[in-house]
Amino acid sequence: MTAPLETSGPTEVPARHDRGPGAGSGSVAPVGRTPLVVKLLVAATFVVILNETIMVNAIPRLMVDFSITERTAQWLSTAFMLTMAAVIPVTGWFLQRVSTRTAYTAAMATFSAGTLIAALAPTFEVLLVARVVQAAGTAVMMPLLMTTLMTVVAAQDRGRVMGQVSLAMACAPALGPTVSGVLLELGSWRLIFVAVLPVAVLVAVLGLRQLENVGETRRTPVSWLSVALAAGGFGSFVYGVSRIGATGWVEPTLIIAVGVALIASFAAYQLLLQRGSGPLMDLRTLRHRNYAISLLLMSAGFMAFLGSMILLPLYLQNLRGLSELETGLLVMPGGVAMGLLGPTVGRIYDRVGSRPLVIPGSIGMVAFLFGLSRIGTDTPYALILALHVGLMVTLAMIFTPVFTIGLADLAPHLYSHGSSLLGTLQQVAGALGTALLVVILDGRSEHLAASGSAPADAFMGGLQWAFAAGAVIGVVVVGLALLLPAKVDAPEGAPAPH
Repeated sequence: MTAPLETSGPTEVPARHDRGPGAGSGSVAPVGRTPLVVKLLVAATFVVILNETIMVNAIPRLMVDFSITERTAQWLSTAFMLTMAAVIPVTGWFLQRVSTRTAYTAAMATFSAGTLIAALAPTFEVLLVARVVQAAGTAVMMPLLMTTLMTVVAAQDRGRVMGQVSLAMACAPALGPTVSGVLLELGSWRLIFVAVLPVAVLVAVLGLRQLENVGETRRTPVSWLSVALAAGGFGSFVYGVSRIGATGWVEPTLIIAVGVALIASFAAYQLLLQRGSGPLMDLRTLRHRNYAISLLLMSAGFMAFLGSMILLPLYLQNLRGLSELETGLLVMPGGVAMGLLGPTVGRIYDRVGSRPLVIPGSIGMVAFLFGLSRIGTDTPYALILALHVGLMVTLAMIFTPVFTIGLADLAPHLYSHGSSLLGTLQQVAGALGTALLVVILDGRSEHLAASGSAPADAFMGGLQWAFAAGAVIGVVVVGLALLLPAKVDAPEGAPAPH
C-alpha cells in the first residue's frame, strides 16, 4: 500500500499514479527488515556527503598548486555549504514533483559530473564551480533518503533504520578528513576526486538497477519567487556567516542582515501560498511541537559538532605538527564509532524511547567538549583520542533519536518538507558554528599574543575558549532534550507495520 496523500491547499491537483517501474513499492516493510530502497539510498548518501569535508586536508596543497591564500582555498568548503543551503529548500517541491528514480538519477548524475570536472580542473575557479555542481547533487540525496524512509518504514521500526541512516548523516562528514588524509599521502589532491568518481558511478548504476519508485507524485506548481527568495536568503546568510572575522564586522553584518530579510520574506510568502497553491516549503511543519523542538536541538547540536570538528585538525597540525594522514587516523576512530553505534542506538530507541538516550548523550557532549577545552600543548594523544571518541559516541546518542522523533511527528504529506527544512538548517547551523568557534579562536589568540604570550600559548588559549564555547552551545542541547517526549504516536496516514 502507499501512504495516502493529503492536500496542502485547496487548489492542489490530485496525485497522479504514474510512478513508472516499481510503482506501489511504497508498501511498508515488515518490522525488523530494512527495505532495499533505504539501503541503496544510504550508500549513495554516504558517498555524496563524504565530500562535504573531504577537502579540509587538501588546502595546503591547493594553496601551492594554484598560488592562492588559505582564505581563498577555504571557499571550496564554503561554496559547498552555500550551494547546499540554497538548493535544499527547493527539494521539498522537487521530491513531490518527480519519481524516486528520477530524483536519484538527477542527484547522482549531477554529483558525478561535478566530481569529474573537479578531477580535471585546470584552474581554481573551475574547481570551485565543480564543487558547486557536486553540492547541487548532494543537496537532493538527504531529503530523498529521509522522505523515503518515513514512507516505507513502520513507526516502531524507524529508530533501528534511522540508526543505519546515521552512518551517512554523521559518520561521513567525520570520516572525510581521514579519507582525504590517506589519499593525499598517496598522491595529488586530484586523487581525491579520481577515487570518489568510480565509487559514485558504481553506486548510481547499482542503485538504478534495484531502486523502485516509492509513493506518488503530485503536479504541484513551483513558485519561482520562492526559489529566488530561498536561494538568496539562505545563501546570503551562510555567506555572511562565513565572512565573520575575514573583513571586520560591517560587511558580514550587512550580508547577514540581507539574508535574514530575504528569509523572513520567504517565510511570509510561504504562509501566503499555504492558503492557495502549494508552498515551496510547507511551514506547517513548525506547528508540530516535537518537530520544532527537534529542529532547534539538531541545529544546536550541529553547531557544536561541525564547529568542534574543524578545531581539532587545526590543533593537531598547526600546534602538534602532525601530518594530514596522522591527523586523519587520529580522528578516524571517533567517526567509525559514531557510524557503528547508529544501528544499536536506533534499536535502543525503538525499545525505550528518546529520553534515556538524548538526555545522557547531551550531558555527555557538554562534558567531553569541556574536557577538550582543557587540553594543552603536551596533552597525551591517547587522552585526545579518548575525548574525541567519547564526543562522537554522545553525538550518536543524540542524532538518531532526534531525527526519528522529529520527522515521526509529521503527517506523510509533510515528510519531504520537514526533511528539507531540517537539511537546510543543518547547513546554516554548521556554517554558523564553524564561523563562531573560529572567530573565538582567532580573537582570543590575538588578544593573548598582544599581551605578550608566546605564539603556541596564544593559540592554545584561543583553542580552549573555542571548545568551551562549543560546550556552552551543548548546554542549549541539554535544555531542549528535556522537552522531548519519549516517543510520538504516528499521525494518521503514516506507515503501519505488517
